[in-house]
Amino acid sequence: MIVLIILVVLLAASVASLLYRATKLRGGGTAAILRAMPNGDGSGWRHGIVRYGDNSLVFYKLSSLRPGPNTRLTRQGIEVVSRRGAEGGEHDIMTEDIVVLEIVDEESRYEIALDRGALTAFLSWVESRPSGRSQRRRTI
Repeated sequence: MIVLIILVVLLAASVASLLYRATKLRGGGTAAILRAMPNGDGSGWRHGIVRYGDNSLVFYKLSSLRPGPNTRLTRQGIEVVSRRGAEGGEHDIMTEDIVVLEIVDEESRYEIALDRGALTAFLSWVESRPSGRSQRRRTI
């Protein structure tokens, strides 16, 4: 009887986790494909949703059960290194409209694949970040 109760509790927790993740993904965002670098030719890509915040970008993988974001990039730390189209085996998961950006966030390197509209939104978000020198002063 105890084993059955434990199994029911585990099943309920799994279902709750899936429902939470599904509601997080359906809450909006921009479709993107992301991979950590370095990676093999055409491998390591993960489909997901990108959401922009004031200070960070979060990426939720579509195939993950993790309750929070899978990757978090800080707005001040993002640097766009290069831009390219899909190459080789990447054409299997990307269309011709996709642009791949190589980005650096502090010590981590990523490639993010976005369509033209999402690319414009991403670049606008990165370029409109406040300068590191423009800090609000605390008055006493």
